[in-house]
Amino acid sequence: MVANPQNVVVIGAGTMGSGIAAHLANLGFQVSLLDVSHDSVREAFERAKRARPPHFYVPETAETVRLGSIEDDIEWVREADWVCEAIVEKLDAKKALFSLIEPLLQPDAYVSTNTSGLQISLLSEERDESFRRRFLGTHFFNPPRYLKLLELIPTPETDPAVVQSMSRFLEDACARRVVPAKDTPGFIANRFGMWSMYHATHCAERLGLTIEAVDAITGPFLGRPRSGSFRLNDLVGLDIMQDIAHNLVQRCPHDPEMKVFEPPRSLAHLLEKGWIGEKAGQGYYRREGKEFMSLDLAGLGYRMRQEPELPSLQGLAKAPLATRIQEGLKLQDDVGAFLRAYLPPTLEYAESVKEEISHSVEDFDQVMMWGFAWEAGPFALLDMVRETGPKHFASEGMLAFDGSRVPIDKRPEYATVQDFSVIDTRDGFTVRDMGDGVALLSTTTKMGVFSPALVASLSDYLESAKLARIVLTSEQRVFSAGFDLKFIFECAESGRLDDLDEALAAFQRLGLALGRVPSVAAVYGLCLGGGLEMATSCARVAALAETQIGFPEAKVGLVPGGGGCALMRVRHQSSAKALVEAAKALATGAVASNADEARKLGYLRREDVTVYHPDRLLSDAKRLALEATPRQEPAWAEVAGPVSGMIDKMLDDLQSAGEITNHDHVIGDHVKHILAKSAGFEDALAGERRAFRALVQDGLTVARIKHMLETGKPLRN
Repeated sequence: MVANPQNVVVIGAGTMGSGIAAHLANLGFQVSLLDVSHDSVREAFERAKRARPPHFYVPETAETVRLGSIEDDIEWVREADWVCEAIVEKLDAKKALFSLIEPLLQPDAYVSTNTSGLQISLLSEERDESFRRRFLGTHFFNPPRYLKLLELIPTPETDPAVVQSMSRFLEDACARRVVPAKDTPGFIANRFGMWSMYHATHCAERLGLTIEAVDAITGPFLGRPRSGSFRLNDLVGLDIMQDIAHNLVQRCPHDPEMKVFEPPRSLAHLLEKGWIGEKAGQGYYRREGKEFMSLDLAGLGYRMRQEPELPSLQGLAKAPLATRIQEGLKLQDDVGAFLRAYLPPTLEYAESVKEEISHSVEDFDQVMMWGFAWEAGPFALLDMVRETGPKHFASEGMLAFDGSRVPIDKRPEYATVQDFSVIDTRDGFTVRDMGDGVALLSTTTKMGVFSPALVASLSDYLESAKLARIVLTSEQRVFSAGFDLKFIFECAESGRLDDLDEALAAFQRLGLALGRVPSVAAVYGLCLGGGLEMATSCARVAALAETQIGFPEAKVGLVPGGGGCALMRVRHQSSAKALVEAAKALATGAVASNADEARKLGYLRREDVTVYHPDRLLSDAKRLALEATPRQEPAWAEVAGPVSGMIDKMLDDLQSAGEITNHDHVIGDHVKHILAKSAGFEDALAGERRAFRALVQDGLTVARIKHMLETGKPLRN
């Protein structure tokens, strides 16, 4: 097979096909997208470009996808290293397409089908031996950019070497977590996941609960996304749910639990009305302006959304998942009633079908964790609630279907922070050993915030410890929400301006210290303000693709004060235009929604790396750390042109257009002085501190900081 596939032809420009094409284009593949006609492919791809959430990290990537028709451009298949078919879910249509492309395929090209319901082996039964040995199912999840799971389904005739190489390619190059599945109806995800969704709806109707209550119970409380059950139904699409259910009922007459797929009363009503969920504008929920209306399961009419009153959820909310479930099952309220009706049958169904549809309980659990974002899969949950019998997962290994124990493969490329041993614990951070002379410094403050105490602790450690190489990250759910805003507010309120100045100076010194050693920042979730200042002070940044990155200080009436302005100055001094763009980003507090957009805005450098695989941040960061050298900034240089006047015009234009307020203009003036009038890097650092001191004495800035602390939202004054 092709050692390093680069050219991919996706056939079928519907929701899945366009999503797959977009995902692969994001990763740098040469992608061609074919559909029935030129008109249909253009119309479908235009919808993909407008999709929310967006398919593309940056809009211009869409222009790299070559669009064509099956009739006129099928010859493009000759160039492909991989042909991924994603047309309509009809057996005859797919078989006819494979008959058409078979003579065009390169002898070592991969060929796959994206299907959630058809039997893979039937699709290749009339093809030649060469086709059959390299043909398999690649079940992507929608939208591919955001859902990392891919079920890989070989047929009995697929060459095992092809399965192995395709699996490695999909994980290494396509940013997927691959789970092998058997060629059974619905594979693992739809057979069990859809059963669980239908079962939850039946339970809610039978118990007379509101959809808001059920979504609260089946959301984060159960270790699942906030969408819960009914919002998830809307997002998947009630028509899609019905199609999958119908297919499963037709193909699984041997399964006595198929009765669950009899349409719940509410689902049948919504389908009859054509209210099939998010894409129709209404389903179990209906959006009216900024408000959500909810379907009343009894009367089947819409009403205002009601916040559920479930005090037991709040009481258990901060407990570990196992405790939440164990205690929740005992509750004598709506929460307990629902959990007893829903959870045991769901876990029992997983037990009943595990050998039919999966190769191991680990594969089964991984599908639900990676495809449905469950914190724990059904067999880990069974281990939590069962008081007797062997555990599926234990220190001596995983319970195989034959009752033996098999070791669980710990793959180092998917290591998490907790997989590295602790060698030191300090105030606000932990030091862990990544091996090969690389130390992992992981902050432990809430939201990765850089407080004065953390700054002092890190600074002392960097000064005293003999560290060869560093990866800087966090043990929280985000890398860093910035510098300690509460500390800034307290200094402003009490007039402790000298304390604030010294804290900023110490913060700037920490950034310089990080740059003096081979260091890499491994950032994810949020990398904002002071967090970005420390990250970009490192020699390199490894940024998870979906990270929000930027300097939003202007939103709270400030400028970056930990070296951010100075670093932006030396990194954008190639031209007056580049420096004005940097000033605009700082003055408006622009935040990129992903790492590739952050590179466009100038927050990430050319040598920084976007990590597209959602589970490989630390392994990629370690690799970069082994290559890193101390940070080398370009020498301070004068910028030709009337930079100060150009920044003034930019700010005036933004204010005239209503995009910034007068106080934003004041902040922009401070940015201008730092970028356009500083005499050198040290002077720019001093300029940041002077601007900070002036702005925290302005009542408008103080009001912005207070509003952010109280509401979590910016104040535009």
